[in-house]
Amino acid sequence: MLSKFLFSTVLAAAFCTAAMPQTASSTSTAAGDNLIVEMNKAFKRGDKTRLSQMLPQARGHALEPWAAYWELKARLGDASAQEVQDFIARYAGSYQEDRLRNDWLLLLGQRRDWAAFAAEHPQYRMGDDKEVRCYALLVEHLKNPGNAANSARIADEVRKSWFSQRDADDGCTAAAERMVGSKNLNIEDVWQKARLATEANRPRAARDAVAIISPESVGMVTELFNSPAKFLSEKSIAVRKTRKELIALAIIKLAGSDSDGAVNMMEIKWGGQLTSEERNWVWGVIGKQAATRMGTVPASEALGYFKKVSKDSDLTDDMLGWKVRAALRAGNQPSWREVLSGINAMSAEARNEPVWTYWKARALLATIPAAQAPVASAAGTGIAPQRAEALALMQSIASVRGFYEQLALEELGQKISAPPKPAPLAAEEQEAARLNIGLNRAAYAIAVGLRPEGVREWNYSTNLAKTGGMTDRELLAAAQFACDRQIWDRCINTSERTKGVIDLEQRFPTPFRESVVRRAQTISLDPAFVYGLIRQESRFVMDARSGVGASGLMQVMPATARETARRIGMTGFTTDQLNDRDTNIAIGTGYLKLVLDDLSGSMALAAAAYNAGPGRPRTWRGQSGSPTIDAAIWAENVPFRETRDYVKKVLSNTTNYAALLTGQPQSLKARLGTVGPRDANQPEPDKTLP
Repeated sequence: MLSKFLFSTVLAAAFCTAAMPQTASSTSTAAGDNLIVEMNKAFKRGDKTRLSQMLPQARGHALEPWAAYWELKARLGDASAQEVQDFIARYAGSYQEDRLRNDWLLLLGQRRDWAAFAAEHPQYRMGDDKEVRCYALLVEHLKNPGNAANSARIADEVRKSWFSQRDADDGCTAAAERMVGSKNLNIEDVWQKARLATEANRPRAARDAVAIISPESVGMVTELFNSPAKFLSEKSIAVRKTRKELIALAIIKLAGSDSDGAVNMMEIKWGGQLTSEERNWVWGVIGKQAATRMGTVPASEALGYFKKVSKDSDLTDDMLGWKVRAALRAGNQPSWREVLSGINAMSAEARNEPVWTYWKARALLATIPAAQAPVASAAGTGIAPQRAEALALMQSIASVRGFYEQLALEELGQKISAPPKPAPLAAEEQEAARLNIGLNRAAYAIAVGLRPEGVREWNYSTNLAKTGGMTDRELLAAAQFACDRQIWDRCINTSERTKGVIDLEQRFPTPFRESVVRRAQTISLDPAFVYGLIRQESRFVMDARSGVGASGLMQVMPATARETARRIGMTGFTTDQLNDRDTNIAIGTGYLKLVLDDLSGSMALAAAAYNAGPGRPRTWRGQSGSPTIDAAIWAENVPFRETRDYVKKVLSNTTNYAALLTGQPQSLKARLGTVGPRDANQPEPDKTLP
């Protein structure tokens, strides 16, 4: 890895080029690095006094902008506008400058200081904070409320941002309140937001929405969150003279824990009092809840609830997604017409996602009318219009970039191979990355243990929204800068963002190759599967630690590690050994092999087990008599979003790694196979696996 001294030297040169103020020396010592780390700890504690005491000692350090940011951010509520402007001037062009501007804009919005906000916002480069964007839209509307066309545009953007925010925030709530007051958003919009918040179990967001149009009902929102069944009792409804919209919220909340109870409330008690749009929404929520109970609730039951919806366009994209998933696993063959109707009812944005593009194409291919007349193609041959549409959809996404992109390639008769490698980076392209101040400071922060800060600065340096970000060639050079320094997560993530070219070896590096391949082959595991899993688990960050305590390259939990060590005969194991690379690989591969064998050799099931524990995929396989389905359909129906994405990414990674490691074209479909209930002739599942 690049030495910290060289990082400092490069940073100093770049600072001088930018005419950034310097003290006598920018050379960072171990003591200076320790000081910066201590300041970070003080910032996390909120110790303003200690930060102010230490800041003078941090002047001239390569990470001085971070130190100064922590010190000012900790007391930003009491800081003067001049102090903020002095910071912005001193660290002009840096991530820290724009990060503080982001924080300052949020504070100005909370203070309703619209003049100061309007003056500062044009300089905001990051542009990715939805709350800041909502404040900006509010300010824009306040300047010219009489412009009907502009107000309609602002209202549409406010609605989109407000609806997408899972947690309550002041900016989007304030903007929405203004739009309702000016009649650019209507009451139905507000109740839709309250329903989204209720379904996501976000009581504050639901209360804030209801407060805009019915302040007297806010207390009832709290009650229905605490006990929806009690709230929905006929006596309670009568005494409170409850609004019907609150009844819908309560049934939505009840559906999250008691689907049968919610069905009863709709069919016997309260469904008739709701509007058609409200009924459709509630049935969509109930259908989604049933669809997510794979293995315990048949898909036909979920589809039955969705069939109670009279107008699919009343449903959210998320509900429609679960309708499509249920239709895909409806019996021995998917219900392709339900798949088509669900996808066609989605927003254009959702329909264009690779997942729904792929399944729409599959549904079109499966439902071509026998009598459909062919039309002339560009090649002069006849092809049915519906088939032509399906193939065009497949071609629009086909590539090696991801799970559905790879499946689309195979539908078009191609295998997964490494695309041609881009032209080698020129010396000047590499030099530009080497001298990039943001990349160097990010790498330095990571080197001294400040990975979150380093990652944020790296991402900012490679992806400035208001300047268009780096070109493909610049991204390749930045990725190589990270690869050369073994900062594998930045290497991968940066290389993945190129659009016109793909360097597959850069996107799928093979660190520790001898250790990984040797260990995998010793226990009859596919090395590509191991690499595909490590890439998803840790991005090859050896000291990675998850929020739940998983450690190392293969993110192994302590309890899992102890049991696996016992199973594979590793004597004298202690969990602190998980930080050792080879031990972590041995334990992780050992556990992967155990779950793979326990789950009939299915890579999809094993990946799900590695992420969510083996008990869940055993349930998701279905009970005896459940249909055997395409593993791609099974993976798409995994109830947990994290695990669903994990399985697809691990299998896609594995296929690309196999292409690189073997030099031969690969098939993702062959790796997926099918998934069904455990065969009666197979051994009983190992319930002791952690």
